[in-house]
Amino acid sequence: MSLYFPAWFCWIIPFVGAPLIFLAEKINNRLRDGLAVSLPFLSMLMCLMLLPNLLTQNYFEEEFVWVSIPNLKPITIGVLVDPLSIIIANVVAFISFLIMVYSIKYMHGEEGVARYWFMMNLFIGGMLLLVLANNFIFFLAGWKTVGLCSYALIGHYYRDEPKDWIGGPPPTPYQTPSQCGLKAWIMTSVGDIFLLAGLILLYLYSGTVNFTELFQTQNLWMPTLTATPGMLTLISILLLCGPLGKSAQFPLHEWLPEAMAGPAPVSALIHAATMVKAGVYMVARFLPVFFYGYWVGGFNEALTFFILAAYIGGFTAFLTGTQAMVSLELKKALAYSTMSQIGYMMLGLGIAGLNPKALILGYVAGIFHLISHALFKASLFLCSGTVIHECKSIYMTDMGGIKKEMPITWFLMWISALSLAGFPFLSGFWSKDAVLASCLTAQNYWLFMLALGTAALTSFYSIRFMGLTFHGDKSNHLAKLEKEGEKLKEASPLMWIPYGILTTITILVGVTGPFFESFIHHIFESFLHETLHLPINGFNSEPTTHLLVPLASIGVFLLGGIPAYLLYIKRQISSEKILTSYTSLFKIKTFFWNRWYIDPLYNLVFVKTILKLRPYVEKFIEHPMDVAYNVGVPKLMSYLYFKIRKFQTGILPYNMLYILLFIIATIISLLVVWS
Repeated sequence: MSLYFPAWFCWIIPFVGAPLIFLAEKINNRLRDGLAVSLPFLSMLMCLMLLPNLLTQNYFEEEFVWVSIPNLKPITIGVLVDPLSIIIANVVAFISFLIMVYSIKYMHGEEGVARYWFMMNLFIGGMLLLVLANNFIFFLAGWKTVGLCSYALIGHYYRDEPKDWIGGPPPTPYQTPSQCGLKAWIMTSVGDIFLLAGLILLYLYSGTVNFTELFQTQNLWMPTLTATPGMLTLISILLLCGPLGKSAQFPLHEWLPEAMAGPAPVSALIHAATMVKAGVYMVARFLPVFFYGYWVGGFNEALTFFILAAYIGGFTAFLTGTQAMVSLELKKALAYSTMSQIGYMMLGLGIAGLNPKALILGYVAGIFHLISHALFKASLFLCSGTVIHECKSIYMTDMGGIKKEMPITWFLMWISALSLAGFPFLSGFWSKDAVLASCLTAQNYWLFMLALGTAALTSFYSIRFMGLTFHGDKSNHLAKLEKEGEKLKEASPLMWIPYGILTTITILVGVTGPFFESFIHHIFESFLHETLHLPINGFNSEPTTHLLVPLASIGVFLLGGIPAYLLYIKRQISSEKILTSYTSLFKIKTFFWNRWYIDPLYNLVFVKTILKLRPYVEKFIEHPMDVAYNVGVPKLMSYLYFKIRKFQTGILPYNMLYILLFIIATIISLLVVWS
């Protein structure tokens, strides 16, 4: 057995075990559920066995020949175990396991449970595969597996019953789960196509699909690539398109709010632990290539990668933060929040390449916020699933006043929400401040102000969704349920223990925030410098502390939090009265509610236009082809049949004459070819 078997088994186990779930269901549902949860548990154990490598700095790569092609490099499959893959693999495996435990109770009695377990395990296996892959081909296999599973899981309720619709309320249109899954598949696939093109171009110039070889041979292939003007810029854009789609960043971001059509554990898995983090992982994985290209090789076009990552990330964080401020659906508010926080991660990684002094700080900030966000956002989605299940509505306006009935969920969700809002001194406070500090280190004050403003929005919408969900008077909807005999109650321990664990770790990371960041900083400092072959003395070796950052962070937390507290917790001011009193505010709210009109624009250009072209395509293309193939070809065969049958007289001499003529024609043809 390979010495490094945990790196292989952690993704092989869910892949191999997923089909067995259907067999287990034939025997017993409890066996099915037990098997489904045991697979990610074993994956988590395998990933935990990789953690000691962080302390010993024992990083390795192992591969085997998959396909051997004469005169070409063999195609290999392999794993790459380094700080980036170890940390993200453990985040994925740990949170995925807790989500699966939560799913046991949440999915009890639902239809298609075996299909759900199968896709969830395949999803986890695909994510671990792409994180640990050592080459492009292997990476893409995991990348597309995750995309395919997301399509199936978002559209889990594919029967499209009205109770499973999201969107609304009228006049805002509803979306069915099957439509939402298709939207996610199409939009992420657009990014995937461009990503594939970028990887192919990179391979043509570098001659390798192996990540390690790509880094080690940069000084050989990078000058050849940059000899073609614009090529490195093109590759930068193409490679970023994949992460922009997968991580729901502008302009490929509009699929993620509709991903809320899936069950709550699916939302937690996609938004916290796996799919949206895949794009961030990929940017972090390719960052050394472009950093070397600009700061060592002196190739100006390499800076495009970082400019796009930083500014698109910063803009997306602000864009989606404004939409979270006005959302009425609980899970959709969290979805907008995810897009915004992913923007922070992209911003941190982009900043890492805009100034050499910010390399380690920006890189660590992006990864630190990834870890922090995975913890509190998974908890928030699981809590929201519990609340929606009890209140029997997706709208926060149908909730309210339920903290007494659900005290555990109320407390745990508040802690996670405050971490998201950047409350001192929870995990989100430190990781968000790390991003802000990297902006100051890079002396990019525009991005610093943009990120700071977004932090105020985050504080506002975090307290808003908590106030609407748990505080104030109970809604008319809940009063109606109570009259019908429905009583709200706390979640089963099997459901609240997983998000209780996540919230506890969020607190622990918050308590040890500076030490935790310093530990990650130390790990990545030596790793990145070894990878990039750069002298350490040219960079900051320790996290830089800006007194301005925590003060400004606390200031914007209060700036966004106090109005939200007065509006949605104390209810001293009516938000509706404010909007009706100030026309300009109402117009801004409408603008945000309509998602800056980006989604309607996409629907107009790419959906409605195609539907309008449908009759013409059917009339002038599909119908002629249908007639040609389904009518013309049979008629032609019938015509030939009736003509040829006249030669079949049944008289032996005529038949022998035909054979003789065929032989003569064959001999003549062969002689012509040979001559």
